[in-house]
Amino acid sequence: MLLIVFTLSMFASATLLFLVEPMIAKMLLPLLGGTPAVWNTCMVFFQIMLLAGYFYAYVAMKWLGRRTQIVVHLTLVLLPLLVSSLPLHLPRGWEPPTQNSPVFWLLGVLVVSVGLPFFVLSSSTPVLQRWFGDTHHKQASDPYFLYAASNVGSLAGLMAYPFLLEPLLRLSEQSRLWKSGYIIFVLMTLACAALVWNSKSRLATMNLAEAETAATKRIWVERLRWIALAFVPSSLMIGITTALTTDVPAIPLFWVLPLALYLISFILVFAKRQLISHDWLVRRMPFLILAALVPVVSQTKLPLALLLTLYLLVLFVVALVCHGELARSRPAVSRLTEFYLWISVGGVIGGIFNSLVAPLVFHSVLEFPLVLIAAALLRPPIDVKALTGSALLWAKRKDWLLPLALGIVMLAVIIGVGHFGFKPSRPLNILLFGYAMLWCLSFGKRPVRFAAGVAALFFASTFYPGSFGHILHAERSFYGVSRVTNDPDGKFRYLFHGGTIHGIQSLDDTKSREPLAYFTRNGPAGDIFRTEQARLPHGNIAVVGLGAGAMACHLAPGQTLTYYEIDPSVTGIAENPKYFTFLSQCAPNAKIILGDARLKLRDAPDGQYGLISLDAFSGDTIPMHLVTREAVELYKRKLAPGGVLVFQISNLYLQMSPILAALADDAHLKIATADDTYVSPKEIEDGKFPSRWIVMARDEKAIHDLATNSSTPGRWVPVERRQGTRVWTDDYSNLLSIIKWH
Repeated sequence: MLLIVFTLSMFASATLLFLVEPMIAKMLLPLLGGTPAVWNTCMVFFQIMLLAGYFYAYVAMKWLGRRTQIVVHLTLVLLPLLVSSLPLHLPRGWEPPTQNSPVFWLLGVLVVSVGLPFFVLSSSTPVLQRWFGDTHHKQASDPYFLYAASNVGSLAGLMAYPFLLEPLLRLSEQSRLWKSGYIIFVLMTLACAALVWNSKSRLATMNLAEAETAATKRIWVERLRWIALAFVPSSLMIGITTALTTDVPAIPLFWVLPLALYLISFILVFAKRQLISHDWLVRRMPFLILAALVPVVSQTKLPLALLLTLYLLVLFVVALVCHGELARSRPAVSRLTEFYLWISVGGVIGGIFNSLVAPLVFHSVLEFPLVLIAAALLRPPIDVKALTGSALLWAKRKDWLLPLALGIVMLAVIIGVGHFGFKPSRPLNILLFGYAMLWCLSFGKRPVRFAAGVAALFFASTFYPGSFGHILHAERSFYGVSRVTNDPDGKFRYLFHGGTIHGIQSLDDTKSREPLAYFTRNGPAGDIFRTEQARLPHGNIAVVGLGAGAMACHLAPGQTLTYYEIDPSVTGIAENPKYFTFLSQCAPNAKIILGDARLKLRDAPDGQYGLISLDAFSGDTIPMHLVTREAVELYKRKLAPGGVLVFQISNLYLQMSPILAALADDAHLKIATADDTYVSPKEIEDGKFPSRWIVMARDEKAIHDLATNSSTPGRWVPVERRQGTRVWTDDYSNLLSIIKWH
């Protein structure tokens, strides 16, 4: 009975804890443009609150008597129900800053909205586990198996959200359901307290020799090792989440998968029976680290399914190895809360490093390869013979000399490739990095040598131009990494956001006013602007998403242009004539409003714009909150009579048409689409990209005029709503239904 009640209580607390994480993050996404940094910052907050909960548990167990502990903890558990923290909701009137990073604003919102219940739940795992460890149950001497049960609950909560709660329930319904679950957790905690209220502490009878033995193990070397082993999987989890959601939407599924594997690793290593051999994992880890490094060093864009599989497999194996080392070094039950405290410290440092330090210090996502190097260093050695004397000295020297040789050779080859004019390509990448990877893999038995080899390989690869070409400028903000580059032929200048091109300009002065990429004059964008010029030659145009500013060159004399851009770094790049001259040449008086478009468009007068075009991006997609019922109603209010609403939906990973068709039908708007995906080799050479567009309007005439003014007859066709497609709202969306998995 005792074991069942404690197991179910810990399962319930962990389930609630990890249900609330994606739920509150999804509530916040509409305020911050759908950027993956929202989730990463939320993860830092969750880790800090977890550390605070573990610290409270450590202090309470160390300084308070049994019954005092119980009274204090029960009071804490009841507090969220007494101070109106539930159901969960965001505080009213809080709007993110537009000029500065919203990180600290976001942390403040999280403290106010979910801080107290999250703190309570995070403290319950070590408190309940320690209460059980103090009993005379036959399994109380090693209660770490309850940590596995807790992580099973965490996993259940995580997986339930994207596959059950998100597709079926609105956010308000999810919040009310979560409150009901919290009440059940309170009742179960009361039951645990009742079961241990009169029991004597098993630890109180521990003899002096055991206490002295426990005390001798409290050394800082051990604690620092715990911190390091917890740091690497935590940092890698957030780094992989960033990598996965840079070019695909920041949706709960892609947050949940890395975190789920992270939790499963704890379940497996702290279980009573080991299902996967620790030594087997240690031997496979070098190969997987190098495999994960391939897209980074070669700047190759892999298919989503392959990238997802590779990164998640690497995270899982690294987490199993690091957490396995933690499980092997777990202390006696008397130090249980201390052990969890130091693990939490490592997790928090990993989160802070990735989410707060890295965006300020690095111009690109360097934290991912750096933590792979740290993982290589922490990995236990493989079949290393005991050496002494000169043999040991020579082996240690080779730990640095061989990686140095690898780095020098790689650097020389990369410089030579550039000197002889070889352009980056898949065969060249295989030839260039394949041999280097095999050479580095030969260092795998010795952790220091292998880590140094990985570092040398990564350093040399920074001189390889890859798909980005010659980088003129790189800048990182809360919203991602922006790069300005020239192509190897010197014909075009590119603006990259993450790994996706979001602007091209010809370096030929005679062609520098020509919109390229998705916005060419002979493509759908040209059709849209020609129609708008004929209909409203002196109209106002709003464009959501600045990019390089190419749309400015579609502007006719007498028309005014207003850009809405959330990322200050993109604005700085587009306005700087050193990088792009679309704005300075074509629309020097264009207005740029910084901030989220949904929030800023509310301030525009109703009926202000004859055309609203959405080309906002978070990686390779329109942020979800810009394609909801409430968003479309806002756009309708801001459109002038006869105005049109435009969506640029060119996308590698999402099929947006069904959602937009449902929204148009719901808003009683006419809708048409243009599929301009066939682009000739000559057009590609001239800088044109395949594109897809959707236009909505109140009346059929606007759609008819668009088809009439098209440079390609029959390009614009109506879109029918698919039967059963549910309308997205601010309270409901389901991106799983529109992901392209192939």
